[in-house]
Amino acid sequence: MAPRPEAPVPYGGPVPPGGWQQPPAPATPEAWEGRPLASWWSRVGAALLDWLILFVPLAILVGILVAVAIDGSGAVAIVGWSLAIVLYLAGVSLYAPLLMARSGSANGQTWGKQIVGIRVVRDKGGHVDFGYAFLREVVIKWLLFGVIGGTFVIPPILDWLWPLWDDENRALHDMLVSSHVVRD
Repeated sequence: MAPRPEAPVPYGGPVPPGGWQQPPAPATPEAWEGRPLASWWSRVGAALLDWLILFVPLAILVGILVAVAIDGSGAVAIVGWSLAIVLYLAGVSLYAPLLMARSGSANGQTWGKQIVGIRVVRDKGGHVDFGYAFLREVVIKWLLFGVIGGTFVIPPILDWLWPLWDDENRALHDMLVSSHVVRD
């Protein structure tokens, strides 16, 4: 019978400089790899549906508030216009982030994306939460490309058309936040 190997003796000396490092994680496929990418037309269709879904109710509410503002006295007019502006900005800035941050099978989808059958996925995987969706939809798409870039006209057009010639059908805003739009 062979002798039993002895248990290793723990190292009791000083900690080496730099300390022990965890070995690098094995390469894993990106969250979007192997999934069919959304076409440019499906992205456009989802954006148009989202615009209609958001615009119609907001237009009615803002129209009512503007009518009250025009018909009322000075104080009523100021309150009416202020409410209309606040309501519009809140609707536009919260619609996509709140919907995309839903858990379960609707994660990464607005109602327009759900109807068309596409969703936003993070490149490294993980849940699309409110902060990530707010960064993608409001800060990058709306403020950076829409408001700031819109003063120069070319940036928003490039952002809209970029998926047409990109190998991964990504828009510029997708590249900035490391996301892909895939078919369900």
